[in-house]
Amino acid sequence: MRDEVDVLVLGSGIAGLFFALKVAPYGRVAVVTKKDQPESNTNYAQGGIAAALAPDDSPALHARDTFSAGAGLCHADAVRALVREGPARVRELISLGARFTQRDNGLSLGREGGHSRRRIVHAADLTGREVERSLLEAIAQSDSVEIHENHMAVDLVLEHDGRGGSVCAGALVLPPGESTPRRISARVVMLATGGCGQVYAHTTNPAIATGDGVAMAYRAGARIANMEFVQFHPTALYPAGDRAFLISEAVRGEGAILRRLDGTAFMDRYHPLASLAPRDVVAQAIDRELKESGDPFVLLDCSPIRPDVIRDHFPNILAETKARGFDMLHEPIPVVPAAHYECGGVLTDTSGRTSLSRLYAVGEVACTGVHGANRLASNSLLEALVFAGRAAERIIPRLGGWRIPDSAPLSGWTGGDRTFDPAPDRARLRELMWELVGIVRSDERLTEASGLLAEMNTRVSAAMAESLLTPELLELRNLVQCGQMIVASAISRAESRGLNFNLDHPCRDNESFLRDTVIGA
Repeated sequence: MRDEVDVLVLGSGIAGLFFALKVAPYGRVAVVTKKDQPESNTNYAQGGIAAALAPDDSPALHARDTFSAGAGLCHADAVRALVREGPARVRELISLGARFTQRDNGLSLGREGGHSRRRIVHAADLTGREVERSLLEAIAQSDSVEIHENHMAVDLVLEHDGRGGSVCAGALVLPPGESTPRRISARVVMLATGGCGQVYAHTTNPAIATGDGVAMAYRAGARIANMEFVQFHPTALYPAGDRAFLISEAVRGEGAILRRLDGTAFMDRYHPLASLAPRDVVAQAIDRELKESGDPFVLLDCSPIRPDVIRDHFPNILAETKARGFDMLHEPIPVVPAAHYECGGVLTDTSGRTSLSRLYAVGEVACTGVHGANRLASNSLLEALVFAGRAAERIIPRLGGWRIPDSAPLSGWTGGDRTFDPAPDRARLRELMWELVGIVRSDERLTEASGLLAEMNTRVSAAMAESLLTPELLELRNLVQCGQMIVASAISRAESRGLNFNLDHPCRDNESFLRDTVIGA
């Protein structure tokens, strides 16, 4: 790995790869990813990419649905950029080789909860994997991009800007098998590290989703917004283990119905769209049904969907559920909610700029304001594409004017020779977040969580000072800090809005809380 590059990208999901591809003709690009290339939330995205491509659809309708799901907190400028530029970005993916499912009259468009039209572009039920494949193949053709697998970003590097402020000058990166980080200097740094689903005991996210980018940006002094809005996917296959297998919302879009174990459909009591209601409504409804009944799960009845549609549209879900002993063609599937997506993150403008000079953020790590208090299904991959493209357009003409900071020898990094096992603390963290800061919250639970997390943070800080540096210890530090940000944000929002439901404040308060929750400078 070079000690100096023009552009340093942290993360290798759709946001990081698309951005790297766009800036590659203009400088040397290093993509740092802590696992193998395809391992990211993008790779596990089943449903697809929302875009107004159908004759009966429009950007205005897509915007209306996005605003409705966002419960009053969507940023209008970000939503407009998303829906207007989205169709062109999807076509760009196709031109790069992404093979989306086709019908006789063109692209096959699915429908998911909260959408008023069929607008979900998909590659059967493995859309994320196909997008990742096409981007990696395109990047492989570039001589300007180097991808460094199994390298863990430790912290962002800051330099004084000469005017009393700071600029992001690169990052400390831990190479595989080493315990001392090295400094990588860059003209500009792009955070594309994904979400923090592993902060919860049950999540659809892969093991690498440990909130690294949000935590690094927070430690560097960047502004963080709306961390209380954690989206729980309503339908993860039960039992939901370390990384739950999700049943795509598109299954309900094709007609599947949620039922109690006694066979009674219940969603029509919670929302006019019944089983196609927005995710926050569905997750809260399932949580309430489970608490009232004492049942461990609810059922997703797929019998209204023709078997040939299931085989054509959901081959992976069909195969995976069958491998776990369920036949969705002939019996209902047991499902429970699981942590799925962080709507908050590093606060950015519509070009990906953060509050820290020359630090940009795109994808789930960022808070563009598109999602507001609740993400509309399949807007996440589109957001990654659109804002990665917008960030590249802003950075490219400025890149030559930014100097590469001096790659001074690493100094001031201290650590001990202790061996620290983060696994017990990580397990305790995930359980306490699930029990105290889950789908339904209360002031008492949040206060208890805040105290427990403060104690854990003190213990982890001591371990950082005394122990050998490992990726597992770094992940624990990041997870604990993300948990603290989620709790602090939830405490400060004394209302129920979107994904933040608090039993002690069950109503929406537009007078006091029609604003982002911002942490940091």
